[in-house]
Amino acid sequence: MTRPPTVLTPHADDPEPLPHPAPLPFTAPWSYELHFPCDPRAPGIARLTLRAVLTAHGLAELVERAELLTSELATNSVRHTKGPAFVRLHWLDPVLRVSVWDMAPDLPPMVSSPVVPTCADGGRGLLILDLLADRWGGCGTGEGPYGPAGKTIWFELALTPGLPPTLAA
Repeated sequence: MTRPPTVLTPHADDPEPLPHPAPLPFTAPWSYELHFPCDPRAPGIARLTLRAVLTAHGLAELVERAELLTSELATNSVRHTKGPAFVRLHWLDPVLRVSVWDMAPDLPPMVSSPVVPTCADGGRGLLILDLLADRWGGCGTGEGPYGPAGKTIWFELALTPGLPPTLAA
């Protein structure tokens, strides 16, 4: 015998539902984080998440560069480490900072030559980062009370000066 579904109806003594908060002002700071396992699908999920967040916050101007650079860094995390990683987006008007942390404590070697052989399977990520980011850097972290050892590579993209764009609904 199957039971009919339970239907919830408001009761006269129930308080009024709370109204939804207003969207953050364009200039208000915010942060989002996406934690992911060492899985080849993770960079694509990071790209989709970044695109959704930036579009919702009216930062479509930054989406293409941020998506490419985040994809490069997240792909490196998945290809060259064995553990989890995360992407953090931090907006402080007019600059977006994207940080990618992984469990490998060594910073990637700097490429001395801007020429990478066309048949090379990799080696272009830091060159692309250097060309497209307004600023970038990285730091290694040792094992400590706040978590495991690893490294963070970050980049910043500045919004073109002008009026803030319209926020997405």
